[in-house]
Amino acid sequence: MVNESKLPRPVKKDLKEIRADGKIKALINYSATSYFIYRGQPMGFEYELLNQYAKSQGVELEVIPIKNMDSVFIHLNNGVGDLVAANLTVTLDRKKQVDFSQPILFTKQVLVQRKPENWKKLSKKSLKDSLLNSPLELGGKTIYVRRESSFYERLYSLSKEIGEKIKVEVVPGEVSMEQLIEQVAQGTIDYTVADKNIALVNEWQYPNIDARVEVSNEQQIAFALRKNSDSLTASINNWLKAYQKTVAFKLLYKKYYDNRSQHDKRINDESFTMNSGQLTPYDETLKKYAPQIPWDWELVAALIYQESKFNNSALGWGNSFGVMQFMPLTGAKYGVDSTSSAQENIKAGVKYIRYLSKMWEDKVTDSTERVKYVLASYNVGPGHVFDAYRLAQKYNKNPQLWKDVSYFLKNKSKPKYYKDEVVKHGYCKGHITYKYVKEIMERYQHYKTAIETHQEVLVER
Repeated sequence: MVNESKLPRPVKKDLKEIRADGKIKALINYSATSYFIYRGQPMGFEYELLNQYAKSQGVELEVIPIKNMDSVFIHLNNGVGDLVAANLTVTLDRKKQVDFSQPILFTKQVLVQRKPENWKKLSKKSLKDSLLNSPLELGGKTIYVRRESSFYERLYSLSKEIGEKIKVEVVPGEVSMEQLIEQVAQGTIDYTVADKNIALVNEWQYPNIDARVEVSNEQQIAFALRKNSDSLTASINNWLKAYQKTVAFKLLYKKYYDNRSQHDKRINDESFTMNSGQLTPYDETLKKYAPQIPWDWELVAALIYQESKFNNSALGWGNSFGVMQFMPLTGAKYGVDSTSSAQENIKAGVKYIRYLSKMWEDKVTDSTERVKYVLASYNVGPGHVFDAYRLAQKYNKNPQLWKDVSYFLKNKSKPKYYKDEVVKHGYCKGHITYKYVKEIMERYQHYKTAIETHQEVLVER
């Protein structure tokens, strides 16, 4: 139970402040249903749902993967995130700590147990007889859950209801519901409790588990928000009420909770980063050459996705080719053409990025800012970016800040700017390049998050 006197005072940050920042931060589960990377794209039920909400408010969504569910409300109230999206069950105890949105969906808690090794050979009756079939049979059994989970509360109540002691083994907050289900499937533990919607998806992946036995009535799943985020809570509730009536919401639900073939296709694909730890077919090549720039290899991967979606056979505008989408003249300068391998393309691409980086080295001293100038130069050519740089100088803005320079790049399609005397390369649809840089930087953060989280999970295992 929660001691309300020891709860942290929530920071003051409501919808007004979020709009001023231009982003909403979501503490979200890195899991096969909530948020993950597949074929270079961030996906997931709660991720996509929140992304739609963020767009409706004219802000960006920043994802912060949850590392410890037992402390997630502390992080919420301390301002690490603005809401929690983690398939959370609404409970009275949790309501002492946070507010909840309108229900996103409804589910029940179920017992997750393992079928016997020879289950495929058993008749339906024999299989049923080999398993627990009622909550009444849980007396004396050992069940593994997190202490701060709604399952812990439910097992405590259920033990009283059946009049027998259920032994509850507490696991650390870093251990996810999906990891516990995996441990049941692998035989490390015998029982856990999970939300039915999550358990049924995991049955597709682990056919040797059984999640038929319900141990609770229907419960609400919702986003958690700070108690002083009244405007944000009202905004999300109004948006959810409308969005849940749309076909788009129904299709989104079906995509993650009612489409086994697509789920199986994802989790068995090498580009499902959660399982494989692989972002692209060329991870090792990227790790080899990216330090020469020096950039994180995940950033080069994000650029490649933007250019070719990792397809070395891609041909683009102006006969651009390969994973790095070289134009023929630039490619020839760096020793590659449309017949070159992806590895050769990447090696050449890194050399070209290094050339662009040196071009901006003296003009933009901050390396993080410089990356954006280099990306823009890669997309539209350095000439147009230098024009925007000079415009920033002329109009007394800071030429070393991408937000100032990108303003002029975005407006370089207007005569006032492209006809300015400091402009040497004329008209430019700079808004396309601005979007290009923005999307790569956002994807880079998703990639870094996915790789870091995968490595942390491997350590825990």
